[in-house]
Amino acid sequence: MNENPEHRPGPAAAARSRVAMATLAGTTLEWYDFFLYGTAAALIFNKQFFPSLSPSVGTLAAFSTFAVGFIARPLGGLVFGHFGDRIGRKATLVVSLVMMGVGSTLIGLIPNYDSIGFWAPVLLVAMRIVQGIGLGGEGAGATLMSMEHAPEGKKNLYAGFPQMGTPAGLVLANAIFLTTNAVLSDAAFESWGWRIPFLLSFVLVAIGLVIRLRVTESPSFAGILEKGDVVRFPLKESLKVGFPRLSLTLLAVVANSAVAYAFMVFTLSYGTQHLGYDKQFLVLSVTAAAVLWFATIPVWTTVADRYGRRTMFIAGSAAILLWCIAFFPLLNTENSALAVIAFLGMGLIIPVTHCVQGSIIADTFPARVRYSGSSLILQTAAILGGGLAPMISTALLNATGSSVGVTWYLVVICSISLAGAIALFRLVPSSSRGPELSAAAERVRV
Repeated sequence: MNENPEHRPGPAAAARSRVAMATLAGTTLEWYDFFLYGTAAALIFNKQFFPSLSPSVGTLAAFSTFAVGFIARPLGGLVFGHFGDRIGRKATLVVSLVMMGVGSTLIGLIPNYDSIGFWAPVLLVAMRIVQGIGLGGEGAGATLMSMEHAPEGKKNLYAGFPQMGTPAGLVLANAIFLTTNAVLSDAAFESWGWRIPFLLSFVLVAIGLVIRLRVTESPSFAGILEKGDVVRFPLKESLKVGFPRLSLTLLAVVANSAVAYAFMVFTLSYGTQHLGYDKQFLVLSVTAAAVLWFATIPVWTTVADRYGRRTMFIAGSAAILLWCIAFFPLLNTENSALAVIAFLGMGLIIPVTHCVQGSIIADTFPARVRYSGSSLILQTAAILGGGLAPMISTALLNATGSSVGVTWYLVVICSISLAGAIALFRLVPSSSRGPELSAAAERVRV
């Protein structure tokens, strides 16, 4: 029997730590760029790129360009996943970081609608596609890179480091956005100051590249190369896992993305335009929630490594559903203290499922096709969940005039994910403590 590349001796502790920090730094910078766009779409882009539309329709148009990035993510996931399974994780992650940095920097240079008319939103969409392709290559790859370097018994913890980049990127984006807004007048910020955070992407990505170029290749992929076990068409091979397991994995993770983007992006426009909250208050509230999200990920991943992630993930899925019922009623009180509680609740609950979803998805596939298969699931969930959430929420709000429709939308999608998670963990007896499947489960899925 061939040696399983997952059982190869692990790298030195210093090298493992460097990889974990490099994946955290890289994903933080990628998500900084991606979330910066979301904040700008909620607060700025309707005036800069869609000035002829009413505020609500302009916001819907801006959120549509936000969704374009998610539609492009599967393309990035498939392309980078293919090459990540064929030539290695490290090289593909370097390229994805460069793409995101270039796309974000160029957004900061696009003239507005008043300057070049129709071409302004066209160029905005084009750069959003570049962003989406870059992030599509990053999401699964960074998780695999860190997880495949992990020591025994800490697979979830190491897989959680790249997940920490999501809230860290949000905090960084909002902090720079708020700082720029604070030092400039409102008129100056809305005219040209909003471009500064995008232009800073060039500097941040350069720093990220220095860190990322120092890491070693994944031991799992190095073992695959040594054995000559590289698959010619990894995506096709990954589908042999079977439709039931693929579809249930997708359903299990889709709600986390939808809820996260509804509370991080949609609430910025909803709170300012319909409830009268101050823009900076909302951004600060989302940022505070993201800090809590970031801080609790190591706690939850340690719990998953010690006690198993199945029960934790299902309980987290149920908690998200319940908090979605309470979230908008708390926000609608227009009471600042209750609004902060609503946001902090999201920051506490979302990481319970978010921190282990990467390792759960990776657990579905053997190492030789793991990048391609994980990218397929992760990016499809991102479209169905996160990419459409702000746009669907805005459309429901415009159609009904209240947030009740938005609440029901989130409750339904959370219920689907909860049912999917319960069914997934009953499907095959896969290990709940790491990316290794038992021999019986391996036979079932391959």
